[in-house]
This record gives sequence, C-alpha cells and structure tokens, in this order.
Amino acid sequence: MTAPLIVLVILALLIGLGAGIYNKLVKSSNECKQALAQIDVQLKRRYDLIPNLVESARAYLAHESSTLEEVVRARNQASQAREAAAAAPGPEALGRLTAADGALTSMLGRLMMVAENYPDLKADGTVSRLMADLSNTENLVGGARSSYNDAARRYNQTTQVFPNVLLSGIMGFKETRLWTLADPAEGAAVRISLAPPPSGKP
Repeated sequence: MTAPLIVLVILALLIGLGAGIYNKLVKSSNECKQALAQIDVQLKRRYDLIPNLVESARAYLAHESSTLEEVVRARNQASQAREAAAAAPGPEALGRLTAADGALTSMLGRLMMVAENYPDLKADGTVSRLMADLSNTENLVGGARSSYNDAARRYNQTTQVFPNVLLSGIMGFKETRLWTLADPAEGAAVRISLAPPPSGKP
C-alpha cells in the first residue's frame, strides 16, 4: 500500500470517527433540549394558573393581602426567568430559573398553609378546581424535571467520555446544568387538600 493511500485511509477513518462522535453529541444534546422544553411547557401552565388562584382566593383572604402580593411577585419573577431561559438557554439562565421557581414554590406552600385557616375558601368550588389543576401541574413539573436531569446526565457523560472529550469542546458541546435547588424541600410539589370538612364536623 502506497503512502498516499495510507494517508487517505487514515483520514477517512478520522473523518468517520469525528462524524460518529458529532452525531452522538447532537442526538444527546437534542434529547436534553427536548426534556428542558417539557419543563418549560409545564412551568408556563403552572404560572398561568397562579393569577387565577390568587384572584379567586382574594375575596376570602382580605387580611392576607401581603401574602397574596408576595405570591404574585414571586410568580412574575419566575415567569420572567422562564421566558429568559427559553429565549437563551444556558447554565446561567437555568440557574436563575431554578432559583426563582424554588422561591415561588416556597411562597405557594406558605399560601396553602394560610388557606387552611379559611373554611369558606376551602368550600369554594372554583378554588378547589384551580388547586386540583395546580396540584396536577406540580406533579407534571416534578416528572419533567426528573426526565430533564436524566437527559442532562447522559449528555454530560457523552461529552466527557473518551474519545468524545477530545472533540466535544471544539465542536461547541459544553457541559449543561442539572435542575438543582439550593433547598431540596423547594422541589417538593405543593400539596394541600382544600376540600371542605365533612358535614357535622368543624
């Protein structure tokens, strides 16, 4: 085999190896992006439900206006962070979103604790339906977050293993951020039953 032919064979092998690595990275990156998009869908639904819940509860929580306003403020901040992360996804944007969403979850938990002290609110059908929708959405957010973290771990591993690591940085595939919370309790779904007490019981 002549030297030029050997060089061509080596080049063909290197090109094939590079193409294979690139395809794996693209596939893993797309899976990660799709999983993050599912979080975005569920968060948007969650943030859209909260204003309706606050307005429905306002008539019953006249003495808790500060709590309601804090929930609205936290919701608006989380919604802005979601929009920013959707427009320009990246580790920093995702970090701001997880922090803002965690703060909102904490405020919702506080609102639910307050709501337990208002029997009329618990008996309101509109509020109960909104709470059921919100609870379902919380579960969907949790599932989407878990799926995203699984996809992100696979993607990060794909960028780090040999020989992918030799080309991933050059090709623009950088490690992504997991959906992590400063306080693990913030990741727990807000759970509360606003069903009215059984008849005959206080």
